[in-house]
Amino acid sequence: MDPRQQQQLPYQQQPGQPMPFDHSQVTSAFELPGRSIVANYGLVRGIIVRSRSVVGQIGASFQTIFGGNISIYTELCEQARREAYEIMIQHAAQLGANGVIGVRYDATEITAGVTEVLCYGTAVTVVHAQPGQQAQQARPVQYPPQYPAQ
Repeated sequence: MDPRQQQQLPYQQQPGQPMPFDHSQVTSAFELPGRSIVANYGLVRGIIVRSRSVVGQIGASFQTIFGGNISIYTELCEQARREAYEIMIQHAAQLGANGVIGVRYDATEITAGVTEVLCYGTAVTVVHAQPGQQAQQARPVQYPPQYPAQ
């Protein structure tokens, strides 16, 4: 992600304060094997709105003539999903979570050529479960969640 795009992210880390996040603790499942959920921070999300450029539209038009994968659109979609995911991760980290469960993507065409991509899940704190230990019941941290000032 280039520096201009990073400045636009709503849950951006502060300079000099790293936001480490173990991406192995992000899953579409509702549990993480070998870990216990000890805190639930609620819904986190990342939203990005993208439009097609005129140059990209022309290039894609040429690719449709020959059939197959339209790589210009594939890259645009992948970049939008990646950015929405990163915004969601930043949101979770700012709430104090170290994992996200139940991750989903959604996309909506707002108008012709303009699409919203949403990545969302439940922010949680997880710890390594002890051998033979059953998963603990997660406790809600705060409801409704208080989001950082933007």
